[in-house]
Order: sequence, then structure tokens, then C-alpha cells
Amino acid sequence: MKTLEHITAIVTGATRGAGKGIALALGEAGAKVYVTGRSTRAGPRTGDMPGTIEDTAEEVNARGGRGIAVRCDHSRRDDVDGLVKAVAGEHQSIDLLVNNAWGGYEASPTGLGMEPFWKQDPEFWDRMFTRGVLPALLTSRAVAPLLIANKRGLIVNTVAWVDGKSLHNIFYDLSKNALIRAAFVMSEQLTKHQVAAVALAPGFIRSERVLAAHAKQPFDLSRTESPEYIGRAVVALAGDREVMRKTGQVLYVGDLAREYGFTDVDGRQPPKFV
Repeated sequence: MKTLEHITAIVTGATRGAGKGIALALGEAGAKVYVTGRSTRAGPRTGDMPGTIEDTAEEVNARGGRGIAVRCDHSRRDDVDGLVKAVAGEHQSIDLLVNNAWGGYEASPTGLGMEPFWKQDPEFWDRMFTRGVLPALLTSRAVAPLLIANKRGLIVNTVAWVDGKSLHNIFYDLSKNALIRAAFVMSEQLTKHQVAAVALAPGFIRSERVLAAHAKQPFDLSRTESPEYIGRAVVALAGDREVMRKTGQVLYVGDLAREYGFTDVDGRQPPKFV
């Protein structure tokens, strides 16, 4: 059902994983989606993983939406400003921003270290905050005036969150907490403009990176969910005319599935990850 034909969205980090799943679900609902990231057909692909922003945009089109690929390094202010200028040139406003771009893993291709904090390399701070948190802040800052002009809108920060439990790597944990707090502070300042800001936590996603790791050394995938499960959560939030009731909160995909009545692509309804 084309429930979001009136919606214009920016989904950052939409080349693969959760970002791609969100872009595709929005496309299936009829939205216009600006698909951003750094992996392009003309240039290098981050992490040597498959997929490009053009591939995702074409899949959005095939689902019935309109996908527009724009290369953007969201940790660079000039890139972000250029993206928003291009969007503003075509639209007077925008309805939805999904902050999903995350470069915090790139220097750790084998995974994050789980050593005690006193054994962690402080270099992780820069990776997590400059390549992880800063992109969401720069993009939200640039997009906010367009959302405000619409007098209704939504910012979604995708996060890793397990009921406040430790995420083990101290720098990773702090960066995800920062994105949650950012959504809360933004919600306070955007409420009078009828723009909501939330943090959205999926479960264990079968991303390309996860499936590649599984191919090398199989592990239990029974509790995993597809990247489109979080996408359907974003579609539900974007279509909720009373979404302001949720502003400032940490929301779980599994909880929203039960509230709004959507399922994963296989018909299951995985609960929130604990």
C-alpha cells in the first residue's frame, strides 16, 4: 500500500544493512527517498562490501517509490551542506530524516575489542564519535530548517540499545548513549515546531557484514531479523499522525511491531532484543 506517497525522506548510510532496509521499506510505501552513503559505482566501496547507493536507489524505484542516490560523507560538513542544498533546491521542506550512517567500525574489520576499558585504545573515541555520532549531528543540524518549514516531521537516530545494559566496548557504549541523548535534546527543541526526534533500536540484524561473518564461521541466526524489519518500523512512525507522543524516547522495533501490527519479511514478529 502506498501510504507514504506524500513523504520525502533522507536515509543516511543506506548502501546496505539497516539503512538499505529502511530505504526499501519507505520505497514500498511510495515515499521519495534520498539514498546517501559513500559507496558508489564510480568509486570505492566502504569495507569492500557489496552494494552502492545507486543499487539501493534502483531497488527503491522497483518497490514503487522514488530513489535518488546522492554520495555524501556525513562526517564532512561540506558534503552534508551540499546534500541539503540539493534537496532544498527541489523541495521547500522535508518530512523524514533517518540518521543511520556509521563509520565507527571501519578501522576494526574483525570486530570491536571487548577488553576492559583500561586496555582499550583511546583512538576508538575518535572513530566512534567523529565517524559515528558527528554525522548524525551534522545532518540533523542541516536538515532541521527544512523539517521546521514543513511544520511536521521526524528525525530517527538508529542505535544499538539493550534496555540500558552494557554494550561492553566503552567507546561504542558511550557513542550510542550520545545518539540517544541527542534525540532527547533535539526533541525538546523541535517540539514547538511539531517535529519529533526518536532513537530507534533494532535487534540482531542479518546485515551483509553479519552474513559474511556467518559464512566464514557459522553461528545461530534464529534470533536475527531482516534489515527491512526496522524499515517497517520507520514506515509506521512516519505514517503516525500522533508520532509527537513518542518524541524524545528510545523505541524498540519489536515493541513497535506489536503496537502497529507489522511483521518481518518472513511473517514473524521478533520481540525486542534483550
